[in-house]
Amino acid sequence: MIVNKNILKASIAIVLILLIALIVKFSIAGFTGIKGPKPSLGVAVILPPAESAPLKQARALFAKGNRAEAIRTLDNIASISKGGRDGYESLIMLADIYYNDANFIKAKELYLTVINEYPQFCDYADIQEKIASIRMAILFSKIVTPNSELYNVVPGDSLIKIAHKYSTTVDLIKRANGLSSNRIMPGMKLKVQNVPFSIIIDKSQSVLTLLLDDEVIKSYIVSTGKNNSTPIGIFKIRDKLIRPVWYNDGVAVPADSPENVLGTRWMGLTTQESGYGIHGTIEPESIGYQCTDGCVRMKNEEVEELYTIVPAGTSVTIVD
Repeated sequence: MIVNKNILKASIAIVLILLIALIVKFSIAGFTGIKGPKPSLGVAVILPPAESAPLKQARALFAKGNRAEAIRTLDNIASISKGGRDGYESLIMLADIYYNDANFIKAKELYLTVINEYPQFCDYADIQEKIASIRMAILFSKIVTPNSELYNVVPGDSLIKIAHKYSTTVDLIKRANGLSSNRIMPGMKLKVQNVPFSIIIDKSQSVLTLLLDDEVIKSYIVSTGKNNSTPIGIFKIRDKLIRPVWYNDGVAVPADSPENVLGTRWMGLTTQESGYGIHGTIEPESIGYQCTDGCVRMKNEEVEELYTIVPAGTSVTIVD
């Protein structure tokens, strides 16, 4: 058989290339001791900074149950290393300790310090989430803040009367004071909010923000109207309903119906045209989009939380 010389040369060249590739592969594997895929060239692997000895000492003290000494060590590191990485790490550890101990006032103070003084190091989103959690925990606790006070129950009082007097809700008073019923007795001291809440809804961001005297308490992702149909302006909450009936083209859809798009709560707004409000949903996957007929839609568990906090008459500002 006569073999074409060009084909023979090409075959030999391919075999040589394959042999060289195999030799290189096994040489690298043998040298590095690593098997399997290798990182692509040019991709930097960023390792977290090694923890310093003082921080390791503080962590070890806390792990052994020596909490007071661990806190003293962390306070000292925060003072000596102010502005540096150790200062930041020590404040985060301290804030986490106080947070887990339910010392929310101190934890909030430290997290805010981290944001203000260590922006180059902090995980802003994570810390903001913790601060929001703390603000809600304080709101739903007996902790008295500059925006609340202790009210002394007198004969003839009821939770409804107290809530009306302070422009708050019965639900919030009960939750903050750990009450399981509406029954109160003269001489009881109840924490009540003495500063009104307000709400801002940003349609472009699909975000509803709850404020207490200019302080952001919590932000919620919401849905607003398709084709920019949610009205803008300054309104108030007109009415509030639990398990609302939905009137669809004159037909009443019961609260228990799987077709009731209002979810578990309704807060109607004083818009010029009636029918607009803040409500829950049967389609939680729709949250975050401009897809409603003009109302502001929230997840059921979140609209229930908001419902507990804000009374009728609360200011609601809707902006583009």
